[in-house]
Amino acid sequence: MGGKIPQDFIDNLITRIDIVDIIDSRVPLKKAGHEYKACCPFHNEKTPSFTVSPSKQFYHCFGCNAHGTALGFLMDYERLSFVEAVHELANLTGQEVPSSNPLGIHAKKHQATQDLFELLEQASHYYQQQLKINSAKNLAIDYLKHRGISGETAKTFALGYSPSGWHNLSTALGNNPASEHKLIQAGLLIRKDNGKTYDRFRERIIFPIHNKRGKVIGFGGRILDDGTPKYLNSPETELFHKGQELYGLYQAKKALRDIPQLIVVEGYMDVISLAQHGILYAVATLGTAATIDHINELRKTTQRIIFCFDGDRAGKQAAWKALQTSLSLLDGAAEFFFMFLPDGEDPDTIVKKEGKESFIQRHKESLSLSAFLLETLSAQADLKSIDGRAKLIEITKPYIDKIPGKNYQNLLINRLSELVSLDARDLFHQVKKKRQIPLEAQHKLAKVTKTLERVPSIVRFIIEALLHKPALATMVEDINKYVQLSLPGIKMMKTLVDFLTERPHLNMPAIIEHWRGTPEGEYLAVLASKEFHLQGDDLVIQFKHALERLQEQSVEQQIEHLLEEARRRSLNSDEKTQLQSLLQIKG
Repeated sequence: MGGKIPQDFIDNLITRIDIVDIIDSRVPLKKAGHEYKACCPFHNEKTPSFTVSPSKQFYHCFGCNAHGTALGFLMDYERLSFVEAVHELANLTGQEVPSSNPLGIHAKKHQATQDLFELLEQASHYYQQQLKINSAKNLAIDYLKHRGISGETAKTFALGYSPSGWHNLSTALGNNPASEHKLIQAGLLIRKDNGKTYDRFRERIIFPIHNKRGKVIGFGGRILDDGTPKYLNSPETELFHKGQELYGLYQAKKALRDIPQLIVVEGYMDVISLAQHGILYAVATLGTAATIDHINELRKTTQRIIFCFDGDRAGKQAAWKALQTSLSLLDGAAEFFFMFLPDGEDPDTIVKKEGKESFIQRHKESLSLSAFLLETLSAQADLKSIDGRAKLIEITKPYIDKIPGKNYQNLLINRLSELVSLDARDLFHQVKKKRQIPLEAQHKLAKVTKTLERVPSIVRFIIEALLHKPALATMVEDINKYVQLSLPGIKMMKTLVDFLTERPHLNMPAIIEHWRGTPEGEYLAVLASKEFHLQGDDLVIQFKHALERLQEQSVEQQIEHLLEEARRRSLNSDEKTQLQSLLQIKG
């Protein structure tokens, strides 16, 4: 629901928005009959299965089942909160978002978030200025020059400098208790046990961390001497979650219109050094192993993902973790590769030694995920013996079982059959006989589908008809006539009729958004994603027939109830009169 933003404003805003314009400005659409199509922005695909319906004002992907309204698209595509998405739509229509309670919880939280974004931007500007004007700036500049970073590259990544001293940033930006509190919330100040504060970053090169919309959400700092820790990151805050963000992704998207591949490296300087050498498609995790969120973000951007690690034992272990995390996302839409560098080398050092072309050749020769998987597991078994080959099958099964993509799974089984000298069909039955796909999206869809199946076709049709033509609600003379029906979906039907009787001007997206975040909302969204061909007079006629059939069922159900009561006891005069009346109606 709309929180402290008046619901009427949200309803009217959504009815004024054209979903085609909203999506086309972010994901170019192509006309396809009465609809528009594109490759889905929420999963990688080569054949477009993402459709946008101007008549429904609704999008649906037949590949990953993503669906929703213009508001929902902004929330998912740009990772906005509900309130932020409403403000974005309002800005596009030149409207100001009112608030029924400007000092309410939601309004204050939204303003606090905006204040943090602004403060972090100010801090980034401060650090950049220090790299230009501070008396000790040459220490930082010399370090960057020594690392081969030009002024242009430093500007691209908004690099800065935090000078020595305990209170530089707090003096510049936190000269009152309220500002000091915000700096602590942003992770830029640390409060000691005695209540005093000091700057988190001191005598360090500063790397601002941007989200994919270009907003600063945190910082990394590299010390200039041999002190520890060598790298220091912002702590987890309301805006910064290291398990979700990728350093350099914003710059890569800004530099390249089309991103055919992304190389995942370990550090800030790896990303920046590769960019310095013209390799603009490197990103880094922020001091943590690659997570599901990281990989999902990578898959939204490109179809070819290359993990780059040192060739030592620690690098191999990190690569194996990345492989395990990637398995549950192997649906065939994206390719994963593993690139290993010589011992003692990292992307920064190797690109300086060998140059751009040599580095590109290295990642062209990187191991595919399947090759890395089977190579690593094969090293644990003696393939010359029957026992060893049997062992390889058993230790490979759990990994294959995690893969959702059937084609990928089948091809991997074929390759395994070659290694163990076993007929692929026999191996296929062994590996897949107990396979289950633990995908949250499939569970959610199955749950909603099961709910839909329980709802009788008449009730479901009425709800669908109301979604497509809300004004039909005014044709329902007395919704209470159907309330006594003990059928799944009747309660939702009554609620929808009551809601639309007062708001017949709303469209489908406004109805769905009214129930956002509820089981009813997801129920309506799934109905909206299905084909519905009736319109005009045909829809009105069928809607009337559906109400009549529902009325007949209601009468029959009430008669059955009263007859059952009559078998158990004597009916009172009112019940007898009601039964006679119902029997006359039934005819």
